[in-house]
Amino acid sequence: MKFGKFITVEGGEGVGKSTNIDFLSGLIEKQGIEVIRTREPGGTPMAERIRGLLLEHGDESLPDTAELLLFFAARSLHVTNTIRPALAAGKWVVCDRFTDASRAYQGNGRGLDMQRINTLAQWVQEGLEPDVTLLLDAPAAIGMGRAEQRGATDRLESEQISFYERVRDGYLSLARAEPARFEVIDASQSLAAVKADIGQVLARLLDDYLL
Repeated sequence: MKFGKFITVEGGEGVGKSTNIDFLSGLIEKQGIEVIRTREPGGTPMAERIRGLLLEHGDESLPDTAELLLFFAARSLHVTNTIRPALAAGKWVVCDRFTDASRAYQGNGRGLDMQRINTLAQWVQEGLEPDVTLLLDAPAAIGMGRAEQRGATDRLESEQISFYERVRDGYLSLARAEPARFEVIDASQSLAAVKADIGQVLARLLDDYLL
């Protein structure tokens, strides 16, 4: 049995991750491959409870370091209890955000030390890395405009625009540093064009997998 492929979809607020993850997962399933669609924070019952803590507008202040550690606590559960077992069973995993989100949001956005984030990643992931990362990229103003149209915002959607600009810069820096893993897709173009770009990326991945 072949080991499954691990695909992560990254991007700031309002870039269309959910819609395009649905599309991507459907394309993979058409090839007769079982897909596990999951998300971060979340992906297991306990990790979903941690997600609630991270996104709620609580009365107690959440320090940046505590935020980072909660994300990695949820990620540890997710990797151990969902992602690794699925990949070992030959399933493909499509994940809405992964560790690159911590680098972009807590690293670039919050200004936390990137080496600490990478140390946590090494500890929690133990060598597990995405086979490909789709970065849906759009200017922060466009993304936030779309996000606000969805209605009430959670805690992580309620920052100043400068925060999301730093997040976007962080994502693009990561993509430049790892061009073999990242595929940057212009999320400001039409949905049809975004889907066409995603289809091309998947076709290349499938060519390698089905050889």
